[in-house]
Amino acid sequence: MAEETEGTAGPTGGAGGHEVASRAVAISKVYGTGDTEVKALDEVSVEFPAGQFTAVMGPSGSGKSTLLHCMAGLDRVSGGEVWIGDTELGSLSDRRLTMLRRERVGFVFQAFNLVPTLTAAENVELPLAIAGTKPERSWFERVTGEFGLTKRLGHRPNELSGGEQQRVAVARALLSRPTIVFADEPTGNLDSRTSAELLTFMRRSVDEFGQTIVMVTHDPSAAGYADRVLFLADGHIVDEMTDPTAEKVLDFLKRLGD
Repeated sequence: MAEETEGTAGPTGGAGGHEVASRAVAISKVYGTGDTEVKALDEVSVEFPAGQFTAVMGPSGSGKSTLLHCMAGLDRVSGGEVWIGDTELGSLSDRRLTMLRRERVGFVFQAFNLVPTLTAAENVELPLAIAGTKPERSWFERVTGEFGLTKRLGHRPNELSGGEQQRVAVARALLSRPTIVFADEPTGNLDSRTSAELLTFMRRSVDEFGQTIVMVTHDPSAAGYADRVLFLADGHIVDEMTDPTAEKVLDFLKRLGD
């Protein structure tokens, strides 16, 4: 029996010669069959350049979270290809896909998803502990230090504010030095001041650590922290904006809704 490969090698260069952390090639996602069939994504092609912060926006039901889940390997596509670096996810077994998600993909969600019985430090280290590895101490200290968690590492989640809990979640996502981090409404449970603090930390992780982040958000202010914004409607990417500001995004969304 032939040994299973990590995936079919493919080009990772994007337009303008930029390295691409993740890309989709004509992906579709269909739920249900017959009269109940819903096409959440309809032949979407997109690239996420390495070292960039991309926000994904659109009305409810536009396919934002579906795109994120398919790109992150949390959901299989109905058609097309999803790549993380030079690995095509459709070629992987469930076991290999789980390994890839653990080693090369970071996740941040609206719910903090912290283990209540573990300290902040143990929650940050949890994915690596599950994988049977230990973090590089200097990197652990840098990430938690940059996120203002150094004095909070011995506290359990119920002893942390919402913003601190979400910073623990972002630090956890960054600790394995993933190829890409996917964030689904990461500020959804936070007030405006705490949201701004978290988004500033995420922006710094791109600028200072070279991280690649893709964030689904409904908030124009959050999108203003990104390098570009993709706009989805009815399962299609209908436009994109570079160098966004909250005001520019809000104006565009108003036009999109007309």
